[in-house]
Amino acid sequence: MWLFEGREFTIEDASGYYGFVYEIECLVNSKRYIGRKYFTRAAYKQVKGKKKKTRKVSDWENYYGSSPSLKKDIELLGEQNFKRTILKLCKTRGDTNYTEAKYLFEREALERDDYYNEWISCKIGKSSVIKKT
Repeated sequence: MWLFEGREFTIEDASGYYGFVYEIECLVNSKRYIGRKYFTRAAYKQVKGKKKKTRKVSDWENYYGSSPSLKKDIELLGEQNFKRTILKLCKTRGDTNYTEAKYLFEREALERDDYYNEWISCKIGKSSVIKKT
């Protein structure tokens, strides 16, 4: 279950949004993980001898991040010991990527031991930032 603004978040709540930035908190050791997830993903199918790009619903509802150390703790402690919270809904891919990086830098996630995050990878164009204002 994902929480957003104190209540359960469902697919109906995702209408009009491209993705979200989230935080996963371990209720046993208080470590956190910040990440991003898109509501859809690229998919390809053959159409008359060519590949056609389409969008499919992602696995966001069951997603628990990409950090190997987080995944290890989830396996050891169980999903019930982790709280998944959506921090911000985003309307574009660029906004999703920018917002994730912004949260990671603002919270100094790489400089602290209470975060599972081990790296920040981002390539963001100025248009993603300018559209936000």
